[in-house]
Amino acid sequence: MLIIGLDPGLGTTGWGIIAKSGNRLSHIANGQIRTDPAAPLPERLVTIDRELTDVLLTHQPTCGAVEEVFVNTNPQSTLKLGQARGVCLLALARTGMPVAEYATRLVKKALVGTGAAEKTQIQAMLKVLLPGVKLAGADAADALAVAITHASMMRG
Repeated sequence: MLIIGLDPGLGTTGWGIIAKSGNRLSHIANGQIRTDPAAPLPERLVTIDRELTDVLLTHQPTCGAVEEVFVNTNPQSTLKLGQARGVCLLALARTGMPVAEYATRLVKKALVGTGAAEKTQIQAMLKVLLPGVKLAGADAADALAVAITHASMMRG
């Protein structure tokens, strides 16, 4: 089973794909989709959709998981993040795959044991769980963490 995890963002959307076979996890791929901050919002959303669709067609995951939106102090940032997240949910749902959603604190707790874990702790745990993984960046690491959380929440 191939699982894609997504860490949505308007500027950078992280993605990570793992394989789950029984209790064994292995890294397949990870990356980041970057949008041009000077481009209009609709164009940036199209970039996320187009590049994520390419990832989905290339790797053909069987299920997906997306990190939930946390509320920023800036409502405008929260809205933009929500729009990027909506594009991610749509891209996954369009394939017909089941899609799960996980809160940031739950992802951190599932990987590190505490919902207040730092990004460095998550990245260190990824290197333990996925030996030899080369992370494309912090957002890709977060996406892999979402995929691993989904794998641990699945039955069987």
